Amino acid sequence: MISRYTRPAMGRLWSDAHKYECWLQVELAASEALAELGEVPLEAAAALRAHARFDLERIAAIEAEVRHDVIAFTTAVSESMKEIGQGEAARWLHYGLTSNDVVDTAQSLQIKGASALIAAGLDELSGVLRRRAFEFKDTLQIGRTHGIHAEPITFGLKLALWWDEIERHRRRFAAAAEEIRVGKLSGAVGTLAHISPAAEEKICARLGLRAAPVTSQVLSRDLHAHYLATLAGLAASLEKIALEIRHLQRTEVREAEEPFAVGQKGSSAMPHKRNPIVCEQICGLARVVRANAQAGFENVALWHERDISHSSVERIILPDSTILIDYLLAKTIWLIGGLRVNTERMRENVDLTGGLIYSGQVLLDLASAGLSREEAYRLVQGEAMQAWETGGDFRAALGQHPVVSRYLSPEQLARAFSPTRQLGNIEAIFERVFGQTE
Repeated sequence: MISRYTRPAMGRLWSDAHKYECWLQVELAASEALAELGEVPLEAAAALRAHARFDLERIAAIEAEVRHDVIAFTTAVSESMKEIGQGEAARWLHYGLTSNDVVDTAQSLQIKGASALIAAGLDELSGVLRRRAFEFKDTLQIGRTHGIHAEPITFGLKLALWWDEIERHRRRFAAAAEEIRVGKLSGAVGTLAHISPAAEEKICARLGLRAAPVTSQVLSRDLHAHYLATLAGLAASLEKIALEIRHLQRTEVREAEEPFAVGQKGSSAMPHKRNPIVCEQICGLARVVRANAQAGFENVALWHERDISHSSVERIILPDSTILIDYLLAKTIWLIGGLRVNTERMRENVDLTGGLIYSGQVLLDLASAGLSREEAYRLVQGEAMQAWETGGDFRAALGQHPVVSRYLSPEQLARAFSPTRQLGNIEAIFERVFGQTE
């Protein structure tokens, strides 16, 4: 999945090579911080920084024997030091640390890197949604409730709503990413028995992390669950966008469609097909991100100060969720940026019901003119149902109705069917959403 479905930068963050690079970063930061505090020889820390290396194949060979990944890693790094005559410095590697001091803190570095890429994707999506919202701010479209024509909207309003939703996700994600930007070097049961609080804070600061205030042997997994839940919420909104476009691309609607490249083919059997395949991919993969969030919540409850029931799960859900979100953001940016919008078809669909979509305004105007709301509702609904069943002209029927003529002049009735009147507050909504208009 890594090489096929995501941009290379995100995939590399979860590779074995980068994982071990992060482990080594933690080990070196620990050695240097402890050296500054006088607990590790300065020359040993300097030698480790200059010469510590690892080999993936050697780590795998050692792990096959010892069946412990961190021991395999530290052994391989120590061997690399001894090979160049730095065995004395090697004995200060991993000094005072337990395995999860390295693993959890390094994983936070991986999450931090992934978060930076996701934040950049959110920024880009926000920009393209904003641009297209203003592009179609005044483009008339039918609004639908329950899938049925309701009242006029503009397509820009729909895009503005998506922008507003993504902006909330940007804030939520920034908060979740900051919350999980923590490390721990508190030892086997979280007592800081071998590393002082000052040393822990110094080590984490070197890595661009905050020291968690209190931990067991591991960081509390509510952090990871919340982070994954935030990704799941974002995935749900990306699916919402894609699902709407799928509906708008249906043959009976044809108001918008995802880009279709020259030479692209939609069906092996039907040459005319232009299917919303990317929208469908977004909808499908969003389900995986949401399912992973559930697994994240299952990881919160561990035995006492730690077990490893969460570890195997996180090797799947953290890479997959961040990789998938990166992919979904890239595809949604492509989708919105290149979305083909059929404004003429939108106008045709607004007129499809012969004015039935203005029934609510007629109701209000009759009530405002003095007719009781109940009587006005019965009158308008009766004429609307008659037009719906027979395909008759709703507006013409109202114009000929004696009660309507008594309360509304022809000019007043015409104004009830004005889309401009219905959409008079679009400008104000845009000002409220974006803070300005363009």
